[in-house]
Amino acid sequence: MADPVAISRAYRAIWRWHFYAGLIVAPFLLILAVTGAIYLFNDELNVALSPHLYRVAPHAESQPPSRLAQAALGVQPGTVTRIDLPAAEDRSAIVFVTPRAGDPVRVAVDRGRGRVLGTFVYARTLVGFADGAHGTLMAGAVGEVIVELAACWALVLIATGLYLWWPRGRRGLAGIVYPRLSARGRPFWRDLHATTGVWTVVLIAFLLLTGLPWAKVQGDVLQRGTAALGIGYPAAHRTDSVPQSATMKAALGETAWTMEQAPMPASSQAAPNHIGHDMAGGSTDRAAIAGLDAIAATLARDHDLAGGYRLFPPTDPTGVYTAYTYPDRPQGQRTLYFDRYSMRLIRQVGYADYGAAAKAIELGVQLHMGNYFGLANQLVMLVTCVAIVLLVVSGVVMWWRRRPTGRVAAPPRVPQARIAGAAAILIGASLLFPLLGLSVVVVFLIDRVAAGLVRVRGIAG
Repeated sequence: MADPVAISRAYRAIWRWHFYAGLIVAPFLLILAVTGAIYLFNDELNVALSPHLYRVAPHAESQPPSRLAQAALGVQPGTVTRIDLPAAEDRSAIVFVTPRAGDPVRVAVDRGRGRVLGTFVYARTLVGFADGAHGTLMAGAVGEVIVELAACWALVLIATGLYLWWPRGRRGLAGIVYPRLSARGRPFWRDLHATTGVWTVVLIAFLLLTGLPWAKVQGDVLQRGTAALGIGYPAAHRTDSVPQSATMKAALGETAWTMEQAPMPASSQAAPNHIGHDMAGGSTDRAAIAGLDAIAATLARDHDLAGGYRLFPPTDPTGVYTAYTYPDRPQGQRTLYFDRYSMRLIRQVGYADYGAAAKAIELGVQLHMGNYFGLANQLVMLVTCVAIVLLVVSGVVMWWRRRPTGRVAAPPRVPQARIAGAAAILIGASLLFPLLGLSVVVVFLIDRVAAGLVRVRGIAG
């Protein structure tokens, strides 16, 4: 027979964890909600805040990529690593330059006239700061782990919060579907918390789940799992005979989720006089830059890509030219690799080649970012971000009003039957999300040690 004392202690531990997790996760969820709301409108904000960098007069003909790269290097010496060629004629091209020292610089160039419009460091812009804070809290790998933990615990809090709050046997919709406008004090905050959650819980859960593919641990699990099951990155492209080097993420730094772990092909071995000798010391390989024009011409002629793609020059003698599209609707995603010497197409991968899971994840990613349905998508995701802020603020206020006087502790417990269900949710989520499961084990050990110290002090007293 189960020990009633042990069961009671377990219930108390779960109750404490629910509230302490909420308090710890709260500030990170606020950061994610605010920065996510900003990034939803990244294009609009960039143009509104820096129109001189992004808007240009429409042009009938465009300068070749090599001319854009040379113009950028004229104002910012370094290594050209990428050029974003716009789909719209009234937008500038963005040349990415890595200088010998300091932060990477982006150079805006008028594609029609080949004139530099200005330079900026992405991380120092509003959108760049929001992007960095949203993914890593500006704290590198440690920040990535914290963000992932916050998202996983938020999912648990949503599930357990709904389970604990669910109005069993309660009549009427007031305080459930709509707030009681006459309520004051804690009932007001409880109604605000409950009704906001009821109306937006599905959207919030969707936002959190579709953000996890980018997570450090869960993202890797998804990548490996979908690949092993044959429903992720197309297996046929992993087993071809083309020489392979690093992954796309390692080589390029940024790509579509499905392609992050895709192996980069290599160019054919070059004769000694074909290798650019001006690459030493981080300077730009001028031969590779010159070859960008032939690649752009091939993309326009043979692949119907005159703009709207990102173009990467090879970074070493065996590197390749890479071009990929990342449109608002993932069905248009394409990645093409070209040999740097023969200029032949080595490999092409598109959305149609992805496995079922990869297609679903890419669709979720674009909905998450507010891209798929344009302004309507942005507004729905913005409402979701605002809802997260309201839930966090109202949740903290409710705890503060109900906490034991003068102490940072959980409020009075709810019936044990409900705590048992919350414990089951926590265990299930721990099995689904590895990093969450590890954190639960750590929290359990800390809780046991703390409880033991309290008992020892009580006996000693």
